[in-house]
Amino acid sequence: MDTHVHDRRRFLALAAGAAAAPLLTACGTGFGGDDSKSDGSAADDVTGSFDWKREQGTTVKALLNKHPYTDALIADLKSFTAKTGIKVEYDVFPEDNYFDKLTVDLSSGRASYDVFMLGAYMVWQYGPPGWLEDLGPWMRNSSATGAEWDQADFFPNLLQADQWSLKAGAPLGQGGQYALPWGWETNVVAYNTEVFEKLGLKPAETFEELTELAGTIKQRAPGAGFDGMYGIAVRGSRSWATIHPGFMTMYARNGLTDFRVDGGKLTPVMNSSDAVAFTEDWAGMVKRGGPPSWTSYTWYQCSSDLGAKKAGMLFDADTAAYFQAVKGASPASGKIAFHPGPKGPDGSLATNMWIWSLGMNAKSKKKSASWLFLQWATGKEHLRKGAITHNHIDPVRKSVADDAAYKDKMRHLPGFLETFETVVDQTRIQFTPQAQFFDATTSWAAALQEIYGGKDAKSVLDGLADDLADKVG
Repeated sequence: MDTHVHDRRRFLALAAGAAAAPLLTACGTGFGGDDSKSDGSAADDVTGSFDWKREQGTTVKALLNKHPYTDALIADLKSFTAKTGIKVEYDVFPEDNYFDKLTVDLSSGRASYDVFMLGAYMVWQYGPPGWLEDLGPWMRNSSATGAEWDQADFFPNLLQADQWSLKAGAPLGQGGQYALPWGWETNVVAYNTEVFEKLGLKPAETFEELTELAGTIKQRAPGAGFDGMYGIAVRGSRSWATIHPGFMTMYARNGLTDFRVDGGKLTPVMNSSDAVAFTEDWAGMVKRGGPPSWTSYTWYQCSSDLGAKKAGMLFDADTAAYFQAVKGASPASGKIAFHPGPKGPDGSLATNMWIWSLGMNAKSKKKSASWLFLQWATGKEHLRKGAITHNHIDPVRKSVADDAAYKDKMRHLPGFLETFETVVDQTRIQFTPQAQFFDATTSWAAALQEIYGGKDAKSVLDGLADDLADKVG
């Protein structure tokens, strides 16, 4: 469940202001994932055979976002302390001020927290100023990392999403490993099986079919006993989080990109003729089959409406539907199924994702103990327990996704496992990495609202592209 419920304006202002000065001197920080040298990392100080007890008696401080992943972690912390002798103190904040707290702490250089949760997109904001420890040297040091951690067990696209060279426009999967994937969400379609059966509908395989379905449900469902039901829930608030789930997934499936990269220069292309046509179609789908107050819709309203039988479909994070689908969670529980969603014109199922990750403060004085914590928290044993006995899904590890007990737990949700397995290899971050990501996507959401409101799509997106060219290029 990604809880991106508000406009990140405070986060943007804090991060932009704090990062501006350090950015000038951060060009040489952190090179990790595949490099042969660790460039003076503290990981070099760890020698000898691997030992979970090497930092016993140490205390590590963690900053955590209120989330089901956090619940699973806290419930299992005694296992970590028993294994290592390391105590973990933690603070938990709701997401409406979590990133403000993290940004202020990292920018201050105080290192009040050694380890913390962050989204993969935050690497683009926190990495260039040198606030994040490059974990690559730790991963490569067999004295620091136990063989059972098994880096190859991670879905490779997830590990690559937290790896970057810190250069705007450069592809992910190269350079330093600035965080580790911990839990993630793929963006797919969930639907109310009851209304689909009653109206004789089947999931859409093309975007045109999805638009038609949304309109049909909104028109016919109320007369079939589903009072007040509309067709499809998608996010619409003036927030960066409106762009990244369903919209960006379908945008990518149409072969579209946000920026063109030429020799390190980024040129906005969300105003290309194909992008304009798609954006008009998306706004048209929402008008035809979306909620009446769409411009206020966050993940919370979308998820809640599916659970309350107000929305016939949801195009968003699979977890947003999962938490409504589990037994007893909502009026619609037991009546929600999953589908990969429409393919692009060429059959593409390219899918955008959100990844909750764990990172280490580059200023931490307890890096060896912090790495043991990160290694345990992203290890097979803890993540398997979190997925099976708690709600730590989707799994970032192949062994957990393939685990018989995990599959037994998820099998009662029609289409969940099949949908996951269909899109997992095609799911990646579909945006171009650059430090103005949050500002750019918030502006993009504002443009989408204007088009929904009736303004000319071409002129609105031309204005957006001109504005972003000045900020990003």
